Amino acid sequence: MLPYWFLFALVAYFAVTHSRAIVPPAHGGNWSMQWWLIFVVLVLMIGMRHEVGADWGTYLFHLESATGASLTEALIQKDPAYGFLNWIGGHWGGIYLVNTICAALFAWGLVAFCRTQPLPWLSLTVAIPFLVIVVAMGVTRQGVAIGLAMFALVAVGKGRVLHFVLWIAIAALFHKSAVILVPMAVLAGTKRKLWMVIGVGGVAALLFVLLLQEHVDNLQTTYLEAEYQSSGAAIRIAMNALPALLFLFFRRRFALPREQQSFWTWVALTALVLVVLLYLSPSTAAVDRVALYWIPLQLFVWSRLPIALGSRRGNTKIWISLVVAYSAAVLFVWLGFGARAVAWLPYQFYPWYWLWP
Repeated sequence: MLPYWFLFALVAYFAVTHSRAIVPPAHGGNWSMQWWLIFVVLVLMIGMRHEVGADWGTYLFHLESATGASLTEALIQKDPAYGFLNWIGGHWGGIYLVNTICAALFAWGLVAFCRTQPLPWLSLTVAIPFLVIVVAMGVTRQGVAIGLAMFALVAVGKGRVLHFVLWIAIAALFHKSAVILVPMAVLAGTKRKLWMVIGVGGVAALLFVLLLQEHVDNLQTTYLEAEYQSSGAAIRIAMNALPALLFLFFRRRFALPREQQSFWTWVALTALVLVVLLYLSPSTAAVDRVALYWIPLQLFVWSRLPIALGSRRGNTKIWISLVVAYSAAVLFVWLGFGARAVAWLPYQFYPWYWLWP
């Protein structure tokens, strides 16, 4: 348990000591030593974990399946990019090589997204308890897809809709469900809406045919017909719904450019739609997995809320402390009372475990 709190405390310390809002660098800028430090820590903790996460055995099975298969077979067994990594890991490096590459891609996208926020360290603090520890260390493939999707969100902030679609397409190579985000490109704002709808529709149809068409029956059987349920889904979706409501209520105080305000308004509204779908769908697990792609909304809203609510009265630091406290509470509740938290405890670091088993 202590390694998780160490990671959280390290990032939270930077959030509290870097409480002055900044203008995000236009082109990403150079990373400071602090950002490189946290990037390396994230990659090592996520990538070199040993027997951490509820699906650890499942990922070992994927690795073994790819090891005994040809490269072509490995590419079509699962999501192509992840199948390729498993094929490489099966021959050189094992599950730890696969997880470390996935961790690097995830952490790269996460840091890139956080650094586009005016309080980047606070954004990263919000990400640690659930997105980093639970998602990235628990559902590797979808964690990578979310990390790459955050590059797409960075592209939206720069008005690069084509780049948004490209990043989502790459994310879908790691987890096919990322295709669901492609239509959001239409919401990114453009003067040529008709052509954008046609283009995005074409890309979405192409990705569906290439990645999802063969798996629709399996997904329907696994999630919908079996009415597969996910414990804690309501809480996780509520964690998206709360910042969505706050953003919709205070959005004028967020001082966003018109296109970004429109985009994030739609993201917030769809987060609320997921609440309705949770109660209408026969499978809470299906809605729960889709809702993971809305987690960046939490990072976006919670890290900007102190500026939106506190800057006028000069109490931004108080709001930052409250957001840090909320994030600490999320970590405390999940580690102490989460139904599946036992699969994350104790945290084991592979090099240490290898030297002193």
